[in-house]
Amino acid sequence: MDDEVRLGYQAAVVSLGSPTYRRLWLSVKPHPGHLLSCQLTEELVQAAEAHTRVRPQRRTDLLGQRLQATSEQLAKTTQGLAQRQQRLAALQAELPVCCECWQGAEQVVAQLAADFQARGRAEKPYSALAKARRRVRHWQRRYQRQMREVVRTRKLIQRQQLEVVSLEAQVSQLQARLRRFVGENASNRAPVRAVFRLDAGFATWDNVALLIELGYEVYSRPYNQKIKAALLRRTHAATAWTRVGDNAEMVAWPSQQLKGCPYPVDIALERFYTGKTLRYGVLLHFGTARVTIDLPAWFAYYNARQVVEAGIKEGKGVFQMHYLKVRSTPALWLQEQFAAFAANFVRWAARWLSTQSYQEPQQWLQPVAASVKTLVQVAAHTPAAVDWLPDGCLLRFTDESLYAGRTIQIGGCAFQLSLPIFQNVDSDSISTNWALIAQ
Repeated sequence: MDDEVRLGYQAAVVSLGSPTYRRLWLSVKPHPGHLLSCQLTEELVQAAEAHTRVRPQRRTDLLGQRLQATSEQLAKTTQGLAQRQQRLAALQAELPVCCECWQGAEQVVAQLAADFQARGRAEKPYSALAKARRRVRHWQRRYQRQMREVVRTRKLIQRQQLEVVSLEAQVSQLQARLRRFVGENASNRAPVRAVFRLDAGFATWDNVALLIELGYEVYSRPYNQKIKAALLRRTHAATAWTRVGDNAEMVAWPSQQLKGCPYPVDIALERFYTGKTLRYGVLLHFGTARVTIDLPAWFAYYNARQVVEAGIKEGKGVFQMHYLKVRSTPALWLQEQFAAFAANFVRWAARWLSTQSYQEPQQWLQPVAASVKTLVQVAAHTPAAVDWLPDGCLLRFTDESLYAGRTIQIGGCAFQLSLPIFQNVDSDSISTNWALIAQ
């Protein structure tokens, strides 16, 4: 790319499910291939809100409670850091004393040993020399303990300093977010109810908390799979599992406060039977829906997000976004934009065709118009003759085509005439002629 060896790329796509046109692409933005999905969650949400111009009511009450709890944690951590720093100062002040006592005890041992040797005395267990040696060992061990405690306290202080910096950044971020959300609520005259169904790759605890504060109802799988092991430890032989699919069962716990997530969420453990293999998965939810009392509905609703996966496959397969056809960054951006326009244009055209064609039966026209793959890869390459009529046109498929014998009559096609070229006329004449043409 751009005459250099680069990383691969991925496209961040935002699409909208429309009851009229089905899936429409709102935005598409290329990113480097090494970027993680969880790093794009906020960007995708902002793109969806910017293009649809609707958003839910922000949960400023929850955000305010989180800000208060984080501020209290910051104050507590800062106080603990100050106490440890005082403790470190006291330990460091004691070190010279221990060292001096140790050296003094060693001098006493040296003097007593010389005296014993000069007098020819043997060192006994309770003699003055033996006691002096014990005092040396005592001060040596105490000095070593003090040094280990100094090293341990320094590490704890470094860890707490990093924690304080992190908490200060969180408080600053939450304060700015709260101010922004208060302003957005004030200008949001028609808030909507909206749901996010996330893949696990997007659902870090920070992203889940952000979506909750943005006002969305969240259905997802957790990013951290360690929670699966914790939930498995909660189950036992007498656990009542609920069947939610042909080979799937679930058990759930409502309003669970999990480590790393600032808000309580509903948690469910899934188990799947695939032959002789038993696999497990986890679902989480935050919102007003009481999902834990209807586990089959929860399971079905979350897995209905497969339409999103279908949209991704459509972009890769039908419009061939998966393959690099260009070798420069601007051209890559244009390729993505044209692919998004093509996907939307096909659906607009299919809707227009189904409403304009009043002769052909719906039982064959609707399936063709509903399948983008059929329209792009089959119908668009099918030979047909176009006959222009006074009130529209007639599309007749040839005998060699897949739709042999079919005709589509479309009436009242509107198109823009070429504008006349004005020469040596004033601006008033141009304005008058433009007004007539516009009428």
